[in-house]
Amino acid sequence: MLLKPDLGSLDIGVLLNTSSGGCDASARGAILDILRAAEIKPVKVWDVVGKNVDQALDEAMDTGLDVLIVLGGDGTIRAAAQRCDEAGPLLMPLPGGTMNMLPKALYGARTWREALNDTLEGPVVQAVHGGQVGTHRFYVAGVFGGASLFAEAREAIREGDLPAAWEQGAAALKQALGVELVYRFEGQPASKAEAVVVLCPLPPPETDLEVLLEAAAIDVDGVGDTIRLAVMSAFRGWRADQTVTRARLESLEISSGEPIPAILDGERFTLGRSERVTRVREAFYALKPAPIPPSATSDQLPEQTNNGHL
Repeated sequence: MLLKPDLGSLDIGVLLNTSSGGCDASARGAILDILRAAEIKPVKVWDVVGKNVDQALDEAMDTGLDVLIVLGGDGTIRAAAQRCDEAGPLLMPLPGGTMNMLPKALYGARTWREALNDTLEGPVVQAVHGGQVGTHRFYVAGVFGGASLFAEAREAIREGDLPAAWEQGAAALKQALGVELVYRFEGQPASKAEAVVVLCPLPPPETDLEVLLEAAAIDVDGVGDTIRLAVMSAFRGWRADQTVTRARLESLEISSGEPIPAILDGERFTLGRSERVTRVREAFYALKPAPIPPSATSDQLPEQTNNGHL
């Protein structure tokens, strides 16, 4: 049974990071207009720039909100999700950045206005599992090792800018091929790879299905394999590539002779030389639109994406 909250009876706050690419000065008025049309008056609206995000999020948590709507980039949304644990508040992370990984997982290709409108019209609660490495959490994907250095190249390929992809990929290639990981999946012996990708699948909102982390070790032999993998990943075919070893698990260990480069939900990190990645069950609860009835035709729907979209 889907949990469908009555938003009109809940305390709702809004946080906008106006320094993110998809959130400009008009966003506040637009969000308030949409909420007003739904007969919702927020308790408070925080307009912040990047350096003040953490302080505003801490204040929002102290306000005792039932729902927090966040419009910002991947870093802002990841910071909000890390504070919205299973005790609440419910999180509505709207896409206002570049990669928008968590919003794409929840709302597909919707714009932030479409995601907000559709969720207000028929909200359901979605459990979001996550992964944790050290003190850092991620909720869609963690990329550890050399493959994390190809993020910009993959985005350029998606956008059709092949010269930029080649330039960025060539620059990253020199670093990527020199960062070798030792990884150990649960119940398996240690192995070597160029990189490890860890995905956090979303369970169907109407079930209590247990969902494990999906891990993939990437082992490339050289320039040809690396370029092929970058192209494959841009078009979501990387899971089927012959250089990829996959597993579903609760945890895994990674280590390297050097600090490990990583991207967690679109943000860059440099980790230690030895790390453990673990699953976080029900890391927080999000609000998303109710599923489309099966009778709806595909040409009526916005393109939906899985959260494993690297």
